[in-house]
Amino acid sequence: ETYGCQMNVADTEVVRAVLDGSNYARASTLDEADVVLLNTCAIRENAEAKIWSRLKAIRAEARKAADGWRARGEASRPRGPVVGLLGCMGERLKGKLLEEEKLVDIVCGPDAYRSLPRLLAQARNGEQALDVALSLDETYADVAPVREHTDGVSAFVSIMRGCNNMCSYCIVPHTRGRERSRPVASIAQEVAALAA
Repeated sequence: ETYGCQMNVADTEVVRAVLDGSNYARASTLDEADVVLLNTCAIRENAEAKIWSRLKAIRAEARKAADGWRARGEASRPRGPVVGLLGCMGERLKGKLLEEEKLVDIVCGPDAYRSLPRLLAQARNGEQALDVALSLDETYADVAPVREHTDGVSAFVSIMRGCNNMCSYCIVPHTRGRERSRPVASIAQEVAALAA
């Protein structure tokens, strides 16, 4: 699930490519999912409040689905899906999400999407799964985004990540790191593929 700006939409497309490359497939409903990832925004308080509500609802649905496990003859209570919080909110709140709130199993910042398969394996083993390291060079230039909901006319093409402007009102340099641009050739290649 994607919340926030166009960059988050573009990041979700990168996440899909990373997970598709690790043999994950998109579930059509929450009930079918064994992994639920929320790509989040930290710019406005209202956006974060929406995420907190959604995380609580996901955990409540998992508990409800697990009810009656003994009556169904199951050996142990079903765990429910692995829940991950990605993006800016994860970068901003870091370990608090794992340690204090316990609503998520994975916290992954916007520069760590390549580590998602490893983080998912850690979470499945009952370990804390956290990677919020900001990168000085990650641009995902070599990842071909998986565009699912496209009208065939437009697409988001990321040409840079982060920001060097330390505006007093903006959180972007703190949640997305320093500015770094993709190589021009990778941008041109992606645009050519989209046009084709």
